[in-house]
Amino acid sequence: MSTPTAQHLRIGSLELRSPVVLAPMAGITNVAFRTLCRELELERSGSTSGLYVCEMVTARALVERQPATLHMTTFGPTETPRSLQLYTVDPDTTYAAAKMIVDENMADHIDMNFGCPVPKVTSKGGGAALPYKRTLFGRIVAAAVKATEGTDIPVTVKFRVGIDDEHHTHLDAGRIAAGEGAAAVALHARTAAQRYSGTADWGEIARLKDHVTDVPVLGNGDIFAAEDAVRMMAETGCDGVVVGRGCLGRPWLFAELSAALNGTPEPTPPTLGEVATIIRRHAELLAAHHGEDKGLRELRKHVAWYLRGFPAGSDMRVAMAMVSTLEELDGLLVQLPPDVPFPKDAEGPRGRQGSPGKVSLPEGWLDDPEDCLVPAGADLMHSGG
Repeated sequence: MSTPTAQHLRIGSLELRSPVVLAPMAGITNVAFRTLCRELELERSGSTSGLYVCEMVTARALVERQPATLHMTTFGPTETPRSLQLYTVDPDTTYAAAKMIVDENMADHIDMNFGCPVPKVTSKGGGAALPYKRTLFGRIVAAAVKATEGTDIPVTVKFRVGIDDEHHTHLDAGRIAAGEGAAAVALHARTAAQRYSGTADWGEIARLKDHVTDVPVLGNGDIFAAEDAVRMMAETGCDGVVVGRGCLGRPWLFAELSAALNGTPEPTPPTLGEVATIIRRHAELLAAHHGEDKGLRELRKHVAWYLRGFPAGSDMRVAMAMVSTLEELDGLLVQLPPDVPFPKDAEGPRGRQGSPGKVSLPEGWLDDPEDCLVPAGADLMHSGG
């Protein structure tokens, strides 16, 4: 594969030095994880060049100033641009949330999530179900754009291919979003019915790129290594990549992506000793954000991802997954053999995959795609749902 030339990405007022976006992931992409990713990109590639998006928050919960939601919108003191993703189903609430973000200088970029395939979300008409309602979808995007008028805050939209193979919505969603003023669109190249299973259909990213020509089109799905990102951009013509599960336990992936997409040498993957240092830094950042008790409990879910493929032993893995203090963590990390190179077995897909299934929808949801009635109760779940 030929070496790519340096690639930047412009999203409205934002000029990014690499076309790489960290996808929001509930319970993962908090300020601790984003800080860690940014630090490692700077350390390993010499710059912080992409866009690191906050965990998804519910627009209604933000407007109601729920403490847990406001805590989720925490950004680091040097974090720029600050990117916040909203889950929303109601144009009025969308406007209020976006206006709050503008008036209180809470973020530099607003993304909106219409890709969640979780049954408790789609069953109420939210997430990946909502773009089927074209008029309502357009009004929601327009509301966010209106709230940011006169500012440098771009609005972007992320969605899936559709509900299932019989109900594709991405081409309409891309056209509508761009027409209502979105500065970029991103496609997770799976349907809601696929959830995270099977293989992402990058051909649909290419179709969307052909269909939407006036704003950047970003691709998402099955990017687990730097060469995947290079190949996606080459095969689909997309303007950038959105990376989710591929960085679980590999927060240094963004340094590799930046290097590969800008034609510079990729940094060497970390040894086990270097991974131990990264785990310790992650724990420290989580403790600062959540307090030591909750922060260390949050770290536990990352342990299996960090140690994947390394000869750590089952006893060590169990102990690490039950760690409760920084001191206890330190005692375990020093037991890891530091010189073990990054294993081949650690590469490839990671994170949730699950099985495909019928998408839960409100009764009569597919009857009229132009129905603009706001789905009842779809914005009551906790942020990150």
